[in-house]
Amino acid sequence: MKIALVGDRSPSVRSHARIPVVVEALRERDGIALDPYWIATTDVSGLEGFDGIWIVPGSPYRDEEGAVEAARVAREHRIPLLGTCAGFQHMLLEFARHVCGLDVAHAENEPDAREFLLTPLACSLAGHEGRVRISPGTLMEQIMGEPVTVESYVCSYGLNESYTRTLAGHGLVFSGYADDGAVRAAELPGHPFFVGTLFQPELSGDGRRAHPVIAAFAAAVARQAVHT
Repeated sequence: MKIALVGDRSPSVRSHARIPVVVEALRERDGIALDPYWIATTDVSGLEGFDGIWIVPGSPYRDEEGAVEAARVAREHRIPLLGTCAGFQHMLLEFARHVCGLDVAHAENEPDAREFLLTPLACSLAGHEGRVRISPGTLMEQIMGEPVTVESYVCSYGLNESYTRTLAGHGLVFSGYADDGAVRAAELPGHPFFVGTLFQPELSGDGRRAHPVIAAFAAAVARQAVHT
């Protein structure tokens, strides 16, 4: 089962070093053998041929449009998608632009733009852990099995809360929040798997057991591969 790891691979990004360890853990502990391919944001052609797409951390990406295009392909072709940290941010950016019709930007990528969907966090979460409250009745609740979880972050940007109503009005569900109400996870109902988290589940523990979000993504990829 082929998955695309969309992002600009770098030895300096912790999650990039951890993801292969997690993929091996999925094979050994969960019996799900994923065949990962690193895809640079500068060349995302052919993503329709993958069983799953994971937009990985590591912003700013070399090509914002490449990350956005990966999310669009996954959404429109109903390919299981996981977006973590910057991947989550660009998943939201794609949805805002192509589903909601918003002319919005990521402040890290276009600091001179007029309207920002993603803005600097009041307090950077880089290198921190924080509580995430899971929304009842969501896929995230099914995945996590508990109302509150503590997760790892390496990020400084998040969703501009003034756009949450518009995104939700077009079908996106916000399924995880910080204690102060800031969005930490989102999903798209009716899609085989379209989930994003501002936190980085790949950094959970020592990597020898896949975080529930990653295990759920892998299971969705396996289901997708059976039916295609």
